[in-house]
Amino acid sequence: MLDIALGFLTDELNGYMEARTGSTNVRATLTRMLDDSAKYAFGPPGLGITLVNVEEERTFREQLPSHTLVNGQHVVREPALKLNLHLLIAAHFQIYTEALKHLACVFTFFQAHSAFTPARYPGLDPRIGKLSVELQSPTYEQINQIWGFVGGKQLPSALYKVRMVVLQDLDVAAVQPPLTAIHNAAAAV
Repeated sequence: MLDIALGFLTDELNGYMEARTGSTNVRATLTRMLDDSAKYAFGPPGLGITLVNVEEERTFREQLPSHTLVNGQHVVREPALKLNLHLLIAAHFQIYTEALKHLACVFTFFQAHSAFTPARYPGLDPRIGKLSVELQSPTYEQINQIWGFVGGKQLPSALYKVRMVVLQDLDVAAVQPPLTAIHNAAAAV
């Protein structure tokens, strides 16, 4: 589901940039920042989108398994895992002002499109439900740590938090016969 959600956001951003610039020469790519030879894995020219952190959304965490009746059987499924994803979007261009121009395009896209639902965006997998995107404002020290973690020299970039990707195991935790009667032991005394 992570690949589907991030692929969708990448495709939407590419469509927006193509509409704004009238060109498909510059594309956003969902990739790691550096390849095995320690070179940038995208561009120039181009935008790289990489996942730098995953955190569990504990505010909306369900504690108990869900119980449903399917074909006369009591089906138990473990609660869904709700995740927030932190994305680093970097602009890799030979000309610095072009990097800034395309990074500004990323800002305007996510400012104008901060929430995505399958009803408004048919390309979004209906299992996702809703994605919300918000710009993060890391400190200088945090920016330095992020780029140190990624392993590259700093490029013009932005950090976004994508809420909330839901992962649900489709395997059934238990199948039990349905509850058909309730007996009260205290009434027999």
